[in-house]
Amino acid sequence: MTALGVAVMSCTIDKTDFEAELNTEIIEYVEFSEAVSINSDDYQISIEALNGTFYKGYNEIRLQLRNIQSNQDIENSEISFLPIITTYNGEVASCPHSYNLEYNDIEDYYSGYVVFTENSSDTESWMLYISFTVEGQIFTVTRDIIVEEQTNKNLNMTSFTGNDGEQYYIALVAPQSPEIGENELVAGIYKYQQPEGEAGDFPDPSQFTFYEAENYTLLLDPRMPEPSMGNHSSPNNQDLIQYEDGLYYGVVNYTMTGNWTLNFIMLNADGETIKGTEVPTDFTPGVEGVKSELHIDILF
Repeated sequence: MTALGVAVMSCTIDKTDFEAELNTEIIEYVEFSEAVSINSDDYQISIEALNGTFYKGYNEIRLQLRNIQSNQDIENSEISFLPIITTYNGEVASCPHSYNLEYNDIEDYYSGYVVFTENSSDTESWMLYISFTVEGQIFTVTRDIIVEEQTNKNLNMTSFTGNDGEQYYIALVAPQSPEIGENELVAGIYKYQQPEGEAGDFPDPSQFTFYEAENYTLLLDPRMPEPSMGNHSSPNNQDLIQYEDGLYYGVVNYTMTGNWTLNFIMLNADGETIKGTEVPTDFTPGVEGVKSELHIDILF
Protein backbone atom coordinates (compact mmCIF):
# COMPACT_ATOMS: atom_id res chain seq x y z
CA MET A 1 0.00 0.00 0.00
CA THR A 2 2.89 2.36 0.79
CA ALA A 3 4.47 1.68 -2.60
CA LEU A 4 1.14 2.24 -4.32
CA GLY A 5 0.70 5.57 -2.50
CA VAL A 6 4.14 6.73 -3.56
CA ALA A 7 3.43 5.76 -7.16
CA VAL A 8 0.11 7.61 -7.23
CA MET A 9 1.64 10.72 -5.71
CA SER A 10 4.49 10.69 -8.21
CA CYS A 11 2.07 10.60 -11.13
CA THR A 12 -0.05 13.48 -9.86
CA ILE A 13 2.91 15.69 -8.97
CA ASP A 14 4.22 15.25 -12.51
CA LYS A 15 0.92 16.60 -13.83
CA THR A 16 0.89 19.71 -11.64
CA ASP A 17 4.08 21.29 -10.31
CA PHE A 18 2.64 22.70 -7.08
CA GLU A 19 6.05 23.34 -5.51
CA ALA A 20 7.13 25.58 -8.39
CA GLU A 21 3.92 27.58 -8.10
CA LEU A 22 4.50 28.20 -4.40
CA ASN A 23 7.70 30.08 -5.25
CA THR A 24 5.68 32.74 -7.11
CA GLU A 25 5.87 36.19 -5.50
CA ILE A 26 2.57 38.01 -5.09
CA ILE A 27 2.69 41.79 -5.53
CA GLU A 28 -0.34 43.86 -4.54
CA TYR A 29 -0.90 47.01 -6.61
CA VAL A 30 -2.86 49.87 -5.05
CA GLU A 31 -1.72 52.95 -7.01
CA PHE A 32 -3.24 54.11 -10.30
CA SER A 33 -0.92 55.58 -12.89
CA GLU A 34 -1.05 56.33 -16.60
CA ALA A 35 -1.18 53.28 -18.84
CA VAL A 36 -1.68 55.10 -22.14
CA SER A 37 -1.88 58.68 -23.42
CA ILE A 38 -3.56 59.69 -26.70
CA ASN A 39 -3.57 63.09 -28.41
CA SER A 40 -6.33 64.09 -30.81
CA ASP A 41 -6.48 67.61 -32.27
CA ASP A 42 -6.55 69.91 -29.25
CA TYR A 43 -7.35 67.19 -26.76
CA GLN A 44 -5.43 64.66 -24.70
CA ILE A 45 -6.81 61.41 -23.32
CA SER A 46 -5.02 59.82 -20.37
CA ILE A 47 -6.10 56.37 -19.17
CA GLU A 48 -4.94 55.13 -15.76
CA ALA A 49 -4.89 51.58 -14.42
CA LEU A 50 -3.37 49.87 -11.41
CA ASN A 51 0.42 49.85 -11.71
CA GLY A 52 0.04 51.76 -14.99
CA THR A 53 -0.49 48.44 -16.76
CA PHE A 54 -3.32 46.64 -18.51
CA TYR A 55 -3.50 43.00 -17.40
CA LYS A 56 -5.40 39.98 -18.62
CA GLY A 57 -8.50 39.82 -16.41
CA TYR A 58 -10.33 42.59 -14.59
CA ASN A 59 -9.00 46.16 -14.88
CA GLU A 60 -10.56 49.23 -13.31
CA ILE A 61 -9.81 52.21 -15.55
CA ARG A 62 -9.83 55.96 -15.02
CA LEU A 63 -9.87 58.29 -18.01
CA GLN A 64 -9.15 62.01 -18.05
CA LEU A 65 -9.93 64.29 -21.00
CA ARG A 66 -8.08 67.61 -21.25
CA ASN A 67 -8.00 70.53 -23.65
CA ILE A 68 -4.30 70.94 -24.47
CA GLN A 69 -4.61 74.61 -25.48
CA SER A 70 -6.47 75.81 -22.38
CA ASN A 71 -5.05 73.13 -20.05
CA GLN A 72 -8.59 72.55 -18.77
CA ASP A 73 -10.27 69.23 -18.04
CA ILE A 74 -13.38 68.43 -20.10
CA GLU A 75 -16.25 67.47 -17.84
CA ASN A 76 -19.42 65.49 -18.65
CA SER A 77 -18.38 64.51 -22.15
CA GLU A 78 -20.04 61.47 -23.70
CA ILE A 79 -17.18 58.97 -23.89
CA SER A 80 -17.39 55.51 -25.46
CA PHE A 81 -14.70 52.89 -24.91
CA LEU A 82 -14.32 49.81 -27.11
CA PRO A 83 -11.38 47.36 -26.91
CA ILE A 84 -10.87 45.09 -29.95
CA ILE A 85 -8.52 42.12 -30.27
CA THR A 86 -7.26 40.88 -33.63
CA THR A 87 -6.27 37.22 -33.63
CA TYR A 88 -3.61 35.38 -35.62
CA ASN A 89 -6.09 34.58 -38.43
CA GLY A 90 -7.42 38.13 -38.71
CA GLU A 91 -10.63 37.60 -36.74
CA VAL A 92 -11.75 40.40 -34.41
CA ALA A 93 -13.49 40.18 -31.04
CA SER A 94 -13.94 42.21 -27.90
CA CYS A 95 -14.26 41.47 -24.17
CA PRO A 96 -16.42 42.55 -21.22
CA HIS A 97 -16.09 46.30 -20.78
CA SER A 98 -17.85 49.54 -19.91
CA TYR A 99 -18.83 51.00 -23.25
CA ASN A 100 -20.10 54.31 -21.84
CA LEU A 101 -17.75 55.70 -19.21
CA GLU A 102 -19.28 57.59 -16.29
CA TYR A 103 -17.95 60.93 -15.08
CA ASN A 104 -16.94 61.13 -11.42
CA ASP A 105 -17.37 64.79 -10.54
CA ILE A 106 -15.70 64.33 -7.14
CA GLU A 107 -12.46 62.82 -8.43
CA ASP A 108 -12.62 64.48 -11.89
CA TYR A 109 -12.22 61.40 -14.06
CA TYR A 110 -14.33 59.05 -16.15
CA SER A 111 -14.58 55.57 -14.66
CA GLY A 112 -15.14 52.12 -16.10
CA TYR A 113 -13.69 48.65 -16.37
CA VAL A 114 -12.38 46.21 -18.95
CA VAL A 115 -11.86 42.45 -18.64
CA PHE A 116 -9.16 41.56 -21.13
CA THR A 117 -9.58 37.92 -22.12
CA GLU A 118 -6.10 37.46 -23.63
CA ASN A 119 -2.71 39.01 -23.16
CA SER A 120 -0.91 40.60 -26.10
CA SER A 121 1.41 38.39 -28.13
CA ASP A 122 3.13 38.18 -31.51
CA THR A 123 -0.08 36.80 -32.99
CA GLU A 124 -2.79 38.66 -31.02
CA SER A 125 -3.02 42.43 -30.58
CA TRP A 126 -5.40 44.85 -28.82
CA MET A 127 -6.65 48.20 -30.08
CA LEU A 128 -8.71 50.83 -28.24
CA TYR A 129 -11.45 52.68 -30.11
CA ILE A 130 -12.57 55.77 -28.18
CA SER A 131 -14.99 58.53 -29.05
CA PHE A 132 -15.80 61.70 -27.10
CA THR A 133 -17.92 64.82 -27.55
CA VAL A 134 -16.97 68.45 -26.95
CA GLU A 135 -19.56 71.17 -27.54
CA GLY A 136 -21.60 68.83 -29.70
CA GLN A 137 -18.68 67.75 -31.90
CA ILE A 138 -17.70 64.07 -31.95
CA PHE A 139 -14.05 63.04 -31.99
CA THR A 140 -12.75 59.51 -32.50
CA VAL A 141 -9.32 58.10 -31.70
CA THR A 142 -7.64 54.70 -31.87
CA ARG A 143 -4.58 53.40 -30.11
CA ASP A 144 -2.87 50.04 -29.96
CA ILE A 145 -2.11 48.85 -26.41
CA ILE A 146 -0.21 46.08 -24.65
CA VAL A 147 -2.05 43.71 -22.32
CA GLU A 148 0.28 41.88 -19.95
CA GLU A 149 -0.15 38.37 -18.59
CA GLN A 150 -1.62 38.40 -15.07
CA THR A 151 0.96 36.73 -12.82
CA ASN A 152 -1.18 37.08 -9.68
CA LYS A 153 -3.36 33.96 -9.72
CA ASN A 154 -5.70 35.58 -7.17
CA LEU A 155 -6.90 37.71 -10.09
CA ASN A 156 -7.48 34.84 -12.52
CA MET A 157 -10.51 34.61 -14.79
CA THR A 158 -12.40 32.02 -16.81
CA SER A 159 -14.85 31.97 -19.71
CA PHE A 160 -17.35 29.28 -20.65
CA THR A 161 -20.52 28.42 -22.47
CA GLY A 162 -23.38 27.88 -20.02
CA ASN A 163 -26.03 25.20 -20.14
CA ASP A 164 -28.30 27.87 -21.64
CA GLY A 165 -25.96 28.24 -24.64
CA GLU A 166 -24.82 31.73 -23.63
CA GLN A 167 -21.20 32.86 -23.28
CA TYR A 168 -20.12 33.91 -19.77
CA TYR A 169 -17.01 35.36 -18.14
CA ILE A 170 -16.01 35.31 -14.47
CA ALA A 171 -13.13 37.54 -13.36
CA LEU A 172 -11.73 37.72 -9.83
CA VAL A 173 -11.42 41.30 -8.54
CA ALA A 174 -10.32 40.88 -4.90
CA PRO A 175 -8.46 40.07 -2.76
CA GLN A 176 -5.19 40.67 -4.57
CA SER A 177 -3.19 39.34 -1.62
CA PRO A 178 -5.30 37.08 0.62
CA GLU A 179 -4.59 36.37 4.27
CA ILE A 180 -5.01 33.24 6.33
CA GLY A 181 -8.59 33.33 7.55
CA GLU A 182 -11.77 34.75 6.10
CA ASN A 183 -11.35 37.01 3.06
CA GLU A 184 -13.95 39.03 1.18
CA LEU A 185 -14.08 37.47 -2.29
CA VAL A 186 -15.15 39.76 -5.14
CA ALA A 187 -15.81 38.73 -8.73
CA GLY A 188 -17.43 40.11 -11.85
CA ILE A 189 -19.78 37.98 -13.95
CA TYR A 190 -20.38 39.07 -17.53
CA LYS A 191 -22.41 37.86 -20.47
CA TYR A 192 -21.95 38.32 -24.21
CA GLN A 193 -24.97 39.55 -26.17
CA GLN A 194 -25.32 37.91 -29.55
CA PRO A 195 -25.77 40.54 -32.32
CA GLU A 196 -29.29 40.77 -33.68
CA GLY A 197 -28.52 42.49 -36.98
CA GLU A 198 -25.84 42.74 -39.62
CA ALA A 199 -22.71 44.64 -38.78
CA GLY A 200 -22.38 48.30 -39.74
CA ASP A 201 -19.16 50.21 -40.25
CA PHE A 202 -16.29 48.76 -38.25
CA PRO A 203 -16.10 48.80 -35.32
CA ASP A 204 -19.86 48.50 -34.85
CA PRO A 205 -20.42 48.38 -31.05
CA SER A 206 -23.62 46.38 -31.52
CA GLN A 207 -21.42 43.45 -32.57
CA PHE A 208 -19.34 43.64 -29.37
CA THR A 209 -21.90 44.05 -26.60
CA PHE A 210 -21.29 42.67 -23.11
CA TYR A 211 -23.22 43.33 -19.93
CA GLU A 212 -23.09 42.49 -16.25
CA ALA A 213 -24.95 39.25 -15.55
CA GLU A 214 -27.70 40.08 -13.06
CA ASN A 215 -29.18 38.12 -10.16
CA TYR A 216 -27.01 35.04 -10.43
CA THR A 217 -25.46 33.14 -7.52
CA LEU A 218 -22.01 31.57 -7.34
CA LEU A 219 -22.03 28.62 -4.96
CA LEU A 220 -18.51 28.38 -3.52
CA ASP A 221 -16.53 25.31 -2.44
CA PRO A 222 -12.81 26.12 -1.97
CA ARG A 223 -10.36 23.20 -1.85
CA MET A 224 -6.62 22.56 -1.66
CA PRO A 225 -6.16 20.22 -4.65
CA GLU A 226 -2.53 19.19 -4.34
CA PRO A 227 -1.97 15.53 -3.34
CA SER A 228 -0.47 16.29 0.07
CA MET A 229 -3.54 18.32 1.04
CA GLY A 230 -6.11 15.68 0.13
CA ASN A 231 -8.47 18.21 -1.50
CA HIS A 232 -9.70 19.42 1.88
CA SER A 233 -12.05 22.40 2.22
CA SER A 234 -12.60 25.00 4.96
CA PRO A 235 -15.51 26.26 7.11
CA ASN A 236 -17.41 29.56 7.11
CA ASN A 237 -17.35 30.25 3.37
CA GLN A 238 -20.17 32.33 1.88
CA ASP A 239 -21.59 32.06 -1.64
CA LEU A 240 -21.22 35.08 -3.94
CA ILE A 241 -24.26 37.27 -4.59
CA GLN A 242 -24.59 40.50 -6.55
CA TYR A 243 -24.40 43.92 -4.90
CA GLU A 244 -25.55 47.33 -6.14
CA ASP A 245 -22.22 48.04 -7.86
CA GLY A 246 -22.82 45.04 -10.15
CA LEU A 247 -20.03 42.92 -8.68
CA TYR A 248 -20.50 39.69 -6.75
CA TYR A 249 -19.39 39.39 -3.11
CA GLY A 250 -18.83 36.41 -0.84
CA VAL A 251 -16.38 35.09 1.74
CA VAL A 252 -13.61 32.54 1.25
CA ASN A 253 -11.78 31.10 4.26
CA TYR A 254 -8.18 30.13 3.54
CA THR A 255 -6.96 28.02 6.46
CA MET A 256 -3.35 28.07 5.25
CA THR A 257 -1.21 29.44 2.45
CA GLY A 258 -0.74 27.45 -0.73
CA ASN A 259 -2.60 26.34 -3.83
CA TRP A 260 -6.39 26.60 -3.66
CA THR A 261 -9.14 25.93 -6.17
CA LEU A 262 -12.34 27.96 -6.05
CA ASN A 263 -14.97 25.46 -7.19
CA PHE A 264 -18.19 27.10 -8.34
CA ILE A 265 -21.71 26.18 -9.31
CA MET A 266 -23.41 29.13 -11.02
CA LEU A 267 -27.18 29.44 -10.66
CA ASN A 268 -29.48 31.84 -12.48
CA ALA A 269 -32.27 33.83 -10.85
CA ASP A 270 -34.57 30.78 -11.08
CA GLY A 271 -32.09 28.53 -9.30
CA GLU A 272 -31.18 26.64 -12.46
CA THR A 273 -27.60 25.46 -12.86
CA ILE A 274 -25.83 27.37 -15.63
CA LYS A 275 -22.46 25.72 -15.07
CA GLY A 276 -20.60 23.75 -12.42
CA THR A 277 -20.56 20.38 -10.67
CA GLU A 278 -20.37 19.30 -7.04
CA VAL A 279 -16.97 18.30 -5.74
CA PRO A 280 -16.64 14.96 -3.87
CA THR A 281 -16.22 15.37 -0.11
CA ASP A 282 -13.77 12.44 0.16
CA PHE A 283 -10.37 13.12 1.70
CA THR A 284 -7.89 11.98 -0.97
CA PRO A 285 -4.28 12.13 0.29
CA GLY A 286 -1.78 11.28 -2.43
CA VAL A 287 -4.22 12.07 -5.24
CA GLU A 288 -4.77 15.42 -6.94
CA GLY A 289 -8.22 16.70 -6.06
CA VAL A 290 -11.25 16.59 -8.31
CA LYS A 291 -12.42 20.05 -9.44
CA SER A 292 -15.79 21.40 -10.51
CA GLU A 293 -16.26 21.84 -14.25
CA LEU A 294 -16.44 25.55 -13.31
CA HIS A 295 -13.47 26.59 -11.21
CA ILE A 296 -10.65 29.09 -10.86
CA ASP A 297 -7.25 28.21 -9.40
CA ILE A 298 -5.60 30.72 -7.07
CA LEU A 299 -2.38 30.89 -5.06
CA PHE A 300 -1.17 32.86 -2.06
